[in-house]
Amino acid sequence: MVLKLYGNPISTCTKCAVVVLKEKNVPFKFIAIYFSKGEHKAPDFVAKQPFGQVPLLIRSHLLILFPDDDGFILYECRAIWRYIATKYASQGPALIPLGDLEKNALFEQAASSEQANFEPAQVIYYEKFYKKMIGQETDEAVVAENKAKLGGNLDVYEVILSKQAYVAGNVCLLYSYPGLPGPRPPPGEGEH
Repeated sequence: MVLKLYGNPISTCTKCAVVVLKEKNVPFKFIAIYFSKGEHKAPDFVAKQPFGQVPLLIRSHLLILFPDDDGFILYECRAIWRYIATKYASQGPALIPLGDLEKNALFEQAASSEQANFEPAQVIYYEKFYKKMIGQETDEAVVAENKAKLGGNLDVYEVILSKQAYVAGNVCLLYSYPGLPGPRPPPGEGEH
């Protein structure tokens, strides 16, 4: 079985999927999808990921003879992270507290908080980094507004972390580091 991760090397969602795969010691093949070439909107890609976004995970048993032969395709970064963390629970560190209802509820709380409260960071990243790459001007008013929102959200995280070691309690889990990782490409491209 081969896992193929389609993603853009600078995409934070792609990088988070790479982090989870590496934390769980799961071999995978990374296939770079370049937005500048429109590869994420190509008909073959959109047939697998209807929103034309990354990352995209495909499980294949016989990569050379029958690409994508078992038909399992998963998109949306958080779904991919949870799938990998659950399927490979016995490998690497425990990233999701399986079998403990209260710890799992705290994990889900942290996951929901991350999704709801780190959007300003994504907007800032888009404005300050991605727009430059595609030749557009940064909207500094949008950046300022989202810095203020993010600052308020980070203040709340400071309160949470003053009472416990990690966002999801006292155990380091998948959502213990909200916003991980920053805007750097995953190390290398190709097979990992």
